[in-house]
Amino acid sequence: MEDFADKDQKQSTDREFQKFLWIRIIAGIGIAAVLLWGASFLIDWLSPAGTEKPVQADHGYKVNPETDATAQSQAKESDKNSTPSHGEKIETSQLPVSHESKLASKSSLPSAVGASKATGVEFVEALIKPLDDELNERFWGWRPNDLIQFTDNVNEFQLGVLEVTRRATTRLTDNISRTGSTAALNPHLEQAMNGFMLNSDSYLFPPAETQYRNALEKLNLYKEQLARSEASFYNRPDNLIPLLKAFEELLGSCDENLVKSKEENGDTVSTFSADNYYYYAKGVASAMAIILEAVETDFDKTLNARNGDEILHRALESCHHSAHMDPWLFVTEANLCGIFANHRANMAAHISHARFYVGLLAAALST
Repeated sequence: MEDFADKDQKQSTDREFQKFLWIRIIAGIGIAAVLLWGASFLIDWLSPAGTEKPVQADHGYKVNPETDATAQSQAKESDKNSTPSHGEKIETSQLPVSHESKLASKSSLPSAVGASKATGVEFVEALIKPLDDELNERFWGWRPNDLIQFTDNVNEFQLGVLEVTRRATTRLTDNISRTGSTAALNPHLEQAMNGFMLNSDSYLFPPAETQYRNALEKLNLYKEQLARSEASFYNRPDNLIPLLKAFEELLGSCDENLVKSKEENGDTVSTFSADNYYYYAKGVASAMAIILEAVETDFDKTLNARNGDEILHRALESCHHSAHMDPWLFVTEANLCGIFANHRANMAAHISHARFYVGLLAAALST
């Protein structure tokens, strides 16, 4: 009897030990998950996806040091004696500071801008900068292809920047750099376009970062050709319209993701999905704002001839608003009638306005 009692007691002790061990293992996994989530949150907080660096880039309106003093005196005389130009019809007090300064410099320094760069160089520089910042200036660099995903907000922001770069490069290759579908493609642009099509999560053979940097270098070679007048850049309305259409479609996709309440499979949009949609749209708006600013420079005659400059200003204003929205701590999905913010809905309002004005500009150039 004592042997049976000892055996039962031993089995009971083993069961208690196993139970205790599994509780510790599950608790350890839970604590590790919480620590990983906290680390990713801390990294996102220290390196927010909405850094304003990309949208505050200086694209054009630069002057040489020798002409700076002359340009400033011309600007002062213009403020005293001249009337506002057509491009200043918008109330600049309602625009972001960076865009306000840009409008003022454009109105006062047209000759300096025209003498500094060949047509198209401004556009190519603007096309290069957003993705170059994410690859080379962003802390931790390109993140969507990391083996361990510690962050998601920055990842989605970078994917939005990449999609704008892809579409703008495609339109530059197919429409802006040649006269029609029968004309030969510029080899540098063709290689850049193909390079950007690599999956963003490619880790090896080749890594996405390497492929994208090579594609940006091809864009730089095309820019150098433009500076030497060895390549073409056509700034007619029929060359610009396909780019605007591509941007309108991309903004429309972002708008749909920002306002929908159900996924395609019928599931309710989760908080994590809403967060991803928000930062993807923000990345799209940030990169698009830079490129549209360059469009304002390199297609200025086309825009002025069709009264499209004011429409473009409105589109830029909405893109800047979207790019500068920076939720405190995290994106909230509050009730639209509640007292707390619904950041996804707030982003959707500006994205929808940008989409409307980009489409309106394409329609104005078509007439």
